[in-house]
Amino acid sequence: MSAFDFAIVGGGIVGLSVGMALTERYPGARLLVLEKESSWASHQTGHNSGVIHSGVYYKPGSLKARFATAGRRAVVEFCQKYGIEYDLCGKVIVATESPELPRLENLLTRGLANGIPVERIGAERLREIEPHVRGLAAIRVPTAGIVNYAQVAAVYARLVAERGGEVRLGTRVLNLAAAADGITLETDRGSFFTRYFINCAGLFCDRVAALCGLATEAKIVPFRGEYYELVPEKRHLCKHLVYPVPNPDFPFLGVHFTRMIDGTVHAGPNAVLALAREGYSWGAINLGDTAEVLAYGGFWKLAARHAGEGFKEIVRSLSKAAFVRSLQQLIPEVQPEDVVPAGSGVRAQALTREGKLVDDFLFAMGPHSLHVLNAPSPAATASIPIGKAVVERLPESVTSRLTLTR
Repeated sequence: MSAFDFAIVGGGIVGLSVGMALTERYPGARLLVLEKESSWASHQTGHNSGVIHSGVYYKPGSLKARFATAGRRAVVEFCQKYGIEYDLCGKVIVATESPELPRLENLLTRGLANGIPVERIGAERLREIEPHVRGLAAIRVPTAGIVNYAQVAAVYARLVAERGGEVRLGTRVLNLAAAADGITLETDRGSFFTRYFINCAGLFCDRVAALCGLATEAKIVPFRGEYYELVPEKRHLCKHLVYPVPNPDFPFLGVHFTRMIDGTVHAGPNAVLALAREGYSWGAINLGDTAEVLAYGGFWKLAARHAGEGFKEIVRSLSKAAFVRSLQQLIPEVQPEDVVPAGSGVRAQALTREGKLVDDFLFAMGPHSLHVLNAPSPAATASIPIGKAVVERLPESVTSRLTLTR
């Protein structure tokens, strides 16, 4: 049986960033990274909107705020160093109705508290920046941008391998067995022993934690976000990232426009319960996954609290006309024939038994293990500082005998 100092399960951008941080800090360590799919970044990383977040939304002092602001700088520097295309196109957050104006001011205050160069602009200045966007006022965030995170993750994986880490695709973990001095990973391609195990399994992180005997404080509930795309002749309607003012009573940002790095413009997402942890459409149903959610009391408490907004999200999912009406609140010119379906993504959202969405990154320690149990947006932007934060949390009993780089 092959033996390692560290084993990471999950080949998304977070797991690969942890691997990159480990090989940088402990260059002599024996590292294994396992991913069940045939390519890196196949799920959350490969299906997200590609936004380089600035951190304007997040509570000052939270891990989200700290990781997002540090991560934005880090991912831009990384792209510059390794020749990955990116664009700091900027973002506008638009108030379209007067009740949203106080919330816009709160966002401005929060952004400034997080050290972000944001500015409040009026309707006239908004029209200069985004001629087709309707709004009473907006916040302009010049440091926001776009990138292809699957490309970023692929470079992370390459660096891990070049530094001596063993990276394996198409390897599914079936069981984890505790030993006195580590953990044995039983997979569909053999068994591996590791002195320390790091769980970055994303949509399945709570189940992987359970295999380690860890009772988690929250369960992963999958939410699907569906996107439309502006047809080529209508891409001129959006020049930046265009977002609505988020509803503080609803945990998602609302449908928005994102200019992608390939020049396309995506519109969305909505947010509906996925009927499978990897359920990218209504037809993708896993009865076990669905039953698990429906048997979880926390889900019903969440559903009762947000029944009205949840119903609107389902309507937007089933009705293109309803989806377009939401888009028209920002860009009135958009018509149903101007957009075509553009795929979807599934968000791994940790939900407590009390029905509260875990709002920040969540880490937990287990025997010979560390578990990333909630890594919501802006996890891709923040992946480099997240990787370093995980490495800093490793117990000295594990790291004391390893060679440390300075």
